[in-house]
Amino acid sequence: EVQLVESGGGLVQPGVSLRLSCAASGFAFSEEWMYWVRQAPLEGLEWVGRIHGDGRHSEYADSVKGRFTISRDNAKNTVYLQMTSLKPEDTAVYYCYVGWGGRHPVRGQGTQVTVSS
Repeated sequence: EVQLVESGGGLVQPGVSLRLSCAASGFAFSEEWMYWVRQAPLEGLEWVGRIHGDGRHSEYADSVKGRFTISRDNAKNTVYLQMTSLKPEDTAVYYCYVGWGGRHPVRGQGTQVTVSS
């Protein structure tokens, strides 16, 4: 069974950094793109970025480019989202996904990030 478990969210002030983690199991982790997607209150899902299975290539939404970095540790089956210079508009539930855009996407339970002074 594919499982994804996000952690690391919290309430932070604008301008600070936060790192989210997503522990994966039940599939060949190193062979899959991994995605971060967020959902702000009363909004739809917003694709944040993705990272290739080998960790060498990543892509980001314009809204987070230059502030967020996705990385992964294939030995630990874990993908990370390093967020810097956080803004109130980054407030959302953050999900990691495998298979985003495919026939059977799977996501974790999500972790709440709230950016507020």
